[in-house]
Amino acid sequence: MTITLLSSDCPELHLVHRGKVRDMYSIDGHDDKLLMVATDRISAYDVVMDDPIPGKGAILTRMSLHWFDLLGDVVENHLITADVSEYPAVCQQYRDQLENRSMLVKKTKPLPVECIVRGYISGSFWSAYKKSQIVSGFDLGEGLKESDKFSKPLFTPSTKAEIGDHDENISYAELEDKVGVDMAKKLSDISIALYSKAADYAREKGIIIADTKFELGEIDGKIILIDEVLTPDSSRFWPLDEYAPGKGQPSFDKQFLRDYLSSLDWGKTPPPPRLPQEIIDKTKLRYEEALERITGK
Repeated sequence: MTITLLSSDCPELHLVHRGKVRDMYSIDGHDDKLLMVATDRISAYDVVMDDPIPGKGAILTRMSLHWFDLLGDVVENHLITADVSEYPAVCQQYRDQLENRSMLVKKTKPLPVECIVRGYISGSFWSAYKKSQIVSGFDLGEGLKESDKFSKPLFTPSTKAEIGDHDENISYAELEDKVGVDMAKKLSDISIALYSKAADYAREKGIIIADTKFELGEIDGKIILIDEVLTPDSSRFWPLDEYAPGKGQPSFDKQFLRDYLSSLDWGKTPPPPRLPQEIIDKTKLRYEEALERITGK
């Protein structure tokens, strides 16, 4: 049984970073590895809630493992093992926190950008398009409706912000300035290949991947896929059988939470409001449905 985990506590490991969802540890004697723990924390509007979504970390982990396996022929990833029994001995005492929600991964140098691919116009991209048909350097032309599909997937990188700050979209030319011409092309090619294969697979399972965010890193001069991949936290999943362009779509993510928070007199800054049990339960069910549809489990 996976426990509900708001924050991991592994004192004999070294906490490297506590993100919105994941806690990252280094391990003595294993300088080339990191332990990544997916907690049950949930964030909205770049604020981490005080109330967890039980089992969320395990769902994100299982989904990432599924995609790592499916996409391994597109690009190598950082996974070593998700079997706690194969972790270094010092980790075993924390099995109750690590079981089903952690990965032992290769230590990499993360690249300083978010690799976002959009197959449909939604979210911040739709908001920007309503102001100008040129968005992130792309001339999208006239007449697009909210949730329309692009003729081909768009690679729209962004900066990688600290917790509490917002990522900012950058143009491809700005990406070239940031990482170099050759690296920019590699990031674009890999990201679009990953998205295209995943989107085709998900569509067969009744899910549209409207957009998603990949994290890529370098190890020994090679680009590899890191962090989580294609989860409801990093992607916009829509039910195919309900898709109707011209409006926002229902989604397998934290939309119940966002809608609830938007109804409050809350400035979208810490401290966050407490979450009603109904919102926690509905959010959990949506994540579980996404996992079941995509993995069949």
